[in-house]
Formats: sequence, C-alpha cells, structure tokens
Amino acid sequence: MASKPANAEQPLPLFYKNLVPLSSQLHPSHGIKPREDLGFTKGTHAIPVTVDEFAVAQRNYPIVFGLGENPAPLALVGLQEGTNLYIGDDNQWEKGQYIPAFVRRYPFMLARLSPQSQDLSLCFDDSDPTISADAEQKLFDGAEATDTTKGILAFCEQFEQAVFRTRTFMDELAKLDLLMDGEVTIQREGLKEPAVYRGFRMVAEEKLQGLRGDQTRKLVQSGMMGLIYAHLFSLSLISPLFERQFAASTKTA
Repeated sequence: MASKPANAEQPLPLFYKNLVPLSSQLHPSHGIKPREDLGFTKGTHAIPVTVDEFAVAQRNYPIVFGLGENPAPLALVGLQEGTNLYIGDDNQWEKGQYIPAFVRRYPFMLARLSPQSQDLSLCFDDSDPTISADAEQKLFDGAEATDTTKGILAFCEQFEQAVFRTRTFMDELAKLDLLMDGEVTIQREGLKEPAVYRGFRMVAEEKLQGLRGDQTRKLVQSGMMGLIYAHLFSLSLISPLFERQFAASTKTA
C-alpha cells in the first residue's frame, strides 16, 4: 500500500503502470474526464484497504492480511488470483458494494520523487486515458491548481494519513504477535473435495484472548480492538464469496 518513489527501480503499486509528477509546466492543459468503468481492477482478487475503511468494507468483503515483512490489510474481491468477482462484463463495479479508496484514488497518488526526499508530490499514471490534454475538466489554470486538482490532492493526503494509521495498527499486531497463517476450508454439497484457501494471514483468536489485561485495555482504548473484531467478523464472508465464485465458474463452464 505504501507509496513508491516515482523514479525508483521498484515495483509500482497495484494498478499503476507508470508514475510521473503532475506539473503545471509539463501538463499546462491537461484535464481529467469522468471514468466510465473500473475495468482496470478486473485482474485482481485482493485490494489494499486502510483501517479507516474497516467498518464499511467488512460489510461487503473478507478482510485479511498479506504475507511478507510489511503486510497490508486486503479486501478480498475474489478467491482466485486475477479474478475480481465484483466487476461485471460491462466493467462496472457491482452496485451497492463498497469501492475501496485504493481504487478511487487511481490514477493519482502521493509519492517521493527521490529516495532522499522527505516531501510527497502529487503524481499520476500517465498511461491512464482519463487524463489528457483535451479533457475539459482542467487540472491547472495557468500556474495555479484548479479546484479539481485541490480536491484530488486533499483526497490523496487523507489516504496517506490513513496509510500511516494502518501501519501503526499493523506494527501493534506484530508487536503483540497476533498474526498467524490463515487457512479456510469450505465443503460444498456436490463437490468431492473441500476447497482450501491459504496464502494470507489473520488474527489468532487464541492469542488475542491470551493477552494480558493491560495489553487488552490498550487495544480497546486505542480503538484497535474494534478493528481486530471487524477483521474477524468479516472472515464469515469467505463462504459467500466462494458461492459467488462457484456461480461464476458454473456460468462460464
């Protein structure tokens, strides 16, 4: 989820193909047009979410944690890699389902222009067709940012602040050693073998229940306990997601 330097030789975040700094000198006449679809999300089954989104995201998606040294919370929109079950044939997100902020901020993001820089600059993916010189909703008026650009910048700043809060949450989970490798087994009537899903992490309830009183109190007072239970409650949505996947596979068979 972390912002990557625009010129660093590192993999770009999910969805981004190329990042360039937005500039009135380089993009004086560029504008943005309304996005007609969310087809760019079609090839992913897990989308990063911040702790600010847990309360609403857990109503629609299972929230799990990624693997690796710096895992991020992920909303599962599918159970098979490369398949978003919430995108229809028309490339529209299913109505009534929450769209993660990570999706909504694209093609913009804040990033450091060099590894040494402490400042974040507003950048965009210049391969995205919604931004072009002939788009009517302009990003600059001369050297000044338009209200459109100011609104985009404010959204990206709020997102980065939420990312910081998410890192704090993840650091606390790691400090308390609450994460374990996840595994979900689903036995569906009519299937010979159960479906088993791995490759994610989740909070270990036994470890959570075994915390000292002062540790539990700290989690409650900080609001982290509510986030943990939002994650745990959301895991019940893996079975409906499997049914969604089963229905999709049956449809295309």
